[in-house]
Amino acid sequence: MLRIQTLGGLSIKVGDRDLPLPPSKKTRALLAYLLLTTRPHRRDRLCELFWEIPDDPRGALRWSLSKLRAIVNDSTRTRLLADRERVELATDDVTIDIKTIEIQLGLAGLTTNELCELAAQLDEILLDGIDLPSHGAFQDWLTSERKNISRLRSDVAKRLSQHPDMAPEESLSWNKLWLETEPYSTEAGKQLLLRLRQLGHELEAINLSKELESRFNKAGITWPALSTTDIQDEQPTQAARQLLARQKIQFCETSDKVRIAYATVGEGAPLVKAANWLSHLELDWEAPIWSPLFRELARDHFFVRYDERGNGLSDWDVADISFDAFVKDLETLVDALELEKFPLLGISQGAAVSIEYAVRHPERVSHLVLFGAYAKGWRIDATPETIKEREAVMTLTETGWGQDNPAYRQIFSSTFMPNASSDELNWFNEFQRQTTSPKNAARFQSAFGDIDVRHQLAKVNVPTLVIHSVGDKRIPVEVGREIAASIPNAEFYCLDSENHLLIGQEAASQKFVDVVREFIDQR
Repeated sequence: MLRIQTLGGLSIKVGDRDLPLPPSKKTRALLAYLLLTTRPHRRDRLCELFWEIPDDPRGALRWSLSKLRAIVNDSTRTRLLADRERVELATDDVTIDIKTIEIQLGLAGLTTNELCELAAQLDEILLDGIDLPSHGAFQDWLTSERKNISRLRSDVAKRLSQHPDMAPEESLSWNKLWLETEPYSTEAGKQLLLRLRQLGHELEAINLSKELESRFNKAGITWPALSTTDIQDEQPTQAARQLLARQKIQFCETSDKVRIAYATVGEGAPLVKAANWLSHLELDWEAPIWSPLFRELARDHFFVRYDERGNGLSDWDVADISFDAFVKDLETLVDALELEKFPLLGISQGAAVSIEYAVRHPERVSHLVLFGAYAKGWRIDATPETIKEREAVMTLTETGWGQDNPAYRQIFSSTFMPNASSDELNWFNEFQRQTTSPKNAARFQSAFGDIDVRHQLAKVNVPTLVIHSVGDKRIPVEVGREIAASIPNAEFYCLDSENHLLIGQEAASQKFVDVVREFIDQR
C-alpha cells in the first residue's frame, strides 16, 4: 500500500521506504492534482492546467505520465489509468494524509489529544514547494485546497475551544485561533468574548468588542449584542461539508459503446437531473453559477447528474448526437444505478429528454420537474429566415467556439444569464470552451433544432411541476405556460428571474429549491 504525505510537502512511501519523486515540478504537481481530486480528468484539461501551447502539451503530458507510472504502479496494481480522452489515479488502496484527517474529523467524540495531533498536522503547508505561479488555473486550485486546510484548522480549533475536557485557561488559545482562522465568524467572536470575560480579562474583552464591532460593520455583517445563552452553530458540520464537497464520478456505457460520466453525492432518496448542454461534472461542481444550487439539492437527497455524450467528461468522439441518443444516455444511467423510482429534474433541452423518459417509463418517475423547458426545437415550424439565421450561427460556432476571444460565446452567455455579473459571465465564457469541441457545439445546436415532444405532453401521467423564469430571454415564459397547460394536472410556478440558467447566488435559485422540495414532498 502506498502512503502519501501532502502536508509539509509531497512524499510517497511504501512501508518505511521513500519512493523517489520526479525532479520536474510540473510532473509532481500533476501527481498531486490527480491524488487530491480523486476523479478522472480529460487530457486536454490537464494540458491546459500545466503546459502552454508552444510546449507540445500533449507530448509533455505523455512524458509526465510515463514518469508517474513508474512511481504509482507496481507488479500487483495499475493505479494510473489513462485512455485516449481521460486520466485518473485510482486511490482506493492509497493512504493520503489529508483524506485520513478529513475522515477523522467526521467522527464525534475525539479526545483533546487526538484533536491536538490533528491541529499539529494541519499547521503544515499543503503541497509546500509545488506552487506554479505562472499557471493560473492550477494555482487557483491549489489556493482553494489550502483554504480548505484553513477551514479544517478552524474546525479543530472550534472543537478544542468548546471541548468539555479542556480547562478554560487552555481553551483560550484555541478560541483565539478559531477567530483568527474565521475572522468574520460572529460565533467565534462571541465565544472568545465570553471566554475572556469568564477568565476575568475585562480590558482585553472591551478592546476586542470594539474591534469586532468595527470589523463586522465595515463588512456589512450584523454584530448582535453579546449573550451568554448557548449560540447555535452557523456553519454546517465538518461531516456535512465533506459530504457536499466530494462527489463520486463513475462511468457507464450505452448500447452504442459511448461512455457516459455520472456523478453521485449526498444521502437519502434519489433525485436525478437529466443532462443539458454545457455541463462538466468536474468543473461545474465548484462553479460560481450552479454549485450552490447543486449542493443545496444534495443536502437531503442522493443527487445524480451526468454529462451527456459529446460533452463534459463523457466521450466527445461519438457518431450520434441526437435527441434519441440523449434519451438513451438517461436510460443507461438509470439502469446502471438500478434506480427503481425517483424524481426527475429536466432543465432546458434536458426537460424534453425528461418528458420523453417519463412517457416511456412512467413506473420509474415519481415526480417530473421541468425548468426553462421547451417542447419543440428551433427548426420546427420555423420560417426560412429563422433557419438561415440559425445555420449561420452554427457555422460561426465551428470557427469561434474554441478561440481565446470570448466575444462569440458571449452571444450565448448573455441570453442564458443576462443578470450575471461580469465575473460570472467571464467564467461561463471560459467554461463553454472547456465543455465541448467547436464541432460538437455546432452538432448540439443542430440536434436541439429537431426536438419535438409536443405529441408526448398529453401522455405524461406522473405528477409534474413546470417552473419558468418570468423574464427568460432564451425560452419565453409563454412556452413554459403552454407546456404546463398541455400536461394533465401539471402545476406551474413562475420565478422572479430573467435567467434561463439560474445563478446559484440569486434569490430565485433558493426559491427554486424550496418549490422543488415542497412539490416532491407533498405527494
